[in-house]
Amino acid sequence: MHHRSASISTQRVWAFMALALVLQMVSGSPAQRMSPLLSHHLSKRGGFLDLQCKGVYESSIFAKLDRICEDCYNLFREPKLQGLCKNNCFTTNIFKGCLESLQLNDEMEQVQTWIKQLHGAEPGF
Repeated sequence: MHHRSASISTQRVWAFMALALVLQMVSGSPAQRMSPLLSHHLSKRGGFLDLQCKGVYESSIFAKLDRICEDCYNLFREPKLQGLCKNNCFTTNIFKGCLESLQLNDEMEQVQTWIKQLHGAEPGF
């Protein structure tokens, strides 16, 4: 009999937790409804999805490619350059130009592999 009462207590705890979660989701703003871990993860992936990347998200690879665009912006100080560099998941001629300007031609093969993973296809340059 003790095992059955423990099982019922566990079921009640889970039911209460589910109810509390539903109530939290119904009340408050969308940002408040999302768990902090989930919202942080989604905000990091937001750039990935915004750039039309359709491959597999890997934060370290995304950060490396993003850094290339940031360095390119720092080199030329052209306000639109950083966004144009990242456009279409780092597959534009502007990104390629940034690689050349930053003298990263020796790393082209590795960079293309990273882009293929994020973009889901060959970069085409």
